[in-house]
Amino acid sequence: MQSTVIPQKADALGIGDIDPTLDLEDEINRLRKELGAVILAHYYQDAEIQELADFVGDSLDLSRRAAETKAEVIIFCGVRFMAEVAKILSPERIVLLPDAEAGCSLEESCPPEAFRAFCQKHPDHLVVSYINCSAEVKALSDIIVTSANAEAIIRQIPEDQSILFAPDRHLGAYLSRKTGRDLLLWPGACVVHEQFSERELIRLKGRYPEAVVSAHPECPEAILNHADHIGSTSAMLKFVSETPAHDIIVATEPHLIHQMKKAAPDKTFHPAPGADGTCSCANCPFMELNTMEKLYLSMINMGPRIEISDDLRLAAKKPLDRMLEMSPPASKVTPFDPHANVA
Repeated sequence: MQSTVIPQKADALGIGDIDPTLDLEDEINRLRKELGAVILAHYYQDAEIQELADFVGDSLDLSRRAAETKAEVIIFCGVRFMAEVAKILSPERIVLLPDAEAGCSLEESCPPEAFRAFCQKHPDHLVVSYINCSAEVKALSDIIVTSANAEAIIRQIPEDQSILFAPDRHLGAYLSRKTGRDLLLWPGACVVHEQFSERELIRLKGRYPEAVVSAHPECPEAILNHADHIGSTSAMLKFVSETPAHDIIVATEPHLIHQMKKAAPDKTFHPAPGADGTCSCANCPFMELNTMEKLYLSMINMGPRIEISDDLRLAAKKPLDRMLEMSPPASKVTPFDPHANVA
């Protein structure tokens, strides 16, 4: 069983073939209509891609949109595991990923064969895996969760059932504290959220004593201990709209701040700092691989394209379906307005 990213053809156009005078936004909109395509963008994408997307959301939002869309072509501006989910839920559609190398540190931290061996050592455990993993790891799992629905799903599992949680040890530890469940954790972590510095966060709070901290649960416990709010990307967006605080320190990938500014334009957002006192290290290097140029080229070349064997797709779909069945109602996503970018 395998998942494959079909690369560009040898004669495919490249970055150097793009006419520098081309209006990429207009061309992408033209191709979207011509291909019958839908563009999905994660909150961690560059602002210009978010503004072009038909739907902007977190993993759960976009997983649902991928299943619901009637488009012939799905272009997933995110990372590989997200595009895989779209293909798993919509196998008859073409799924494109603007950059074939857009992976995920959490996915890479959990190789399928090593994970299979780990699960086999604990056969009495229900395997609950964070959606930030490969299709192969999903196929080894009983239930998939996202940061938005993980707590609600774990609380539905009988208390006498042992649980193995993978691949994010920080999210797993947070869920263990929240639910009181003793989770057996796979030792993976997100390279972005591990970069935040507790010392520099304390210093930043000192400069803005009235600021509140909103953090993603992929952050280490030392960071979460200073948070006024902990939640998924969608929950963080809701929090910044509702909190009376004017200054908000954001401990997650900083591209989310684009949507935060739209949701609460009267507030000031401060990215949580890394060890050197800056926030540059918090940009996800995988998400940043997707660009407007690569989005355009993926539509021209119809690739890179996600392909998944039927056996793997069906095995990975089972825990995803279970996730969708056990999840709370879908949160709101940002719809594409075709007139928003028209002068």
